[in-house]
Amino acid sequence: MLFDIVGNISRIELIATGKGIRILSLLQERYGQGNWRKLKGIATIRLADGEIRLAELHWFEAHGIGKRKMRIKCFLD
Repeated sequence: MLFDIVGNISRIELIATGKGIRILSLLQERYGQGNWRKLKGIATIRLADGEIRLAELHWFEAHGIGKRKMRIKCFLD
């Protein structure tokens, strides 16, 4: 699902790090070595059809690489 983040991501929480990430090898192959972390947070997003919703987002990030594989986990409104 395509979406844009409107504003900031709040209530960011760490879900997993390092070997606790199931797809760690895929992340390292595709994006490079790094200190990978899986995070979640709440943000207002704009969907492809223009609808604006509040959603919980999950993503992976590593220092120097940035946020990757961001997805909508659930809608909160």
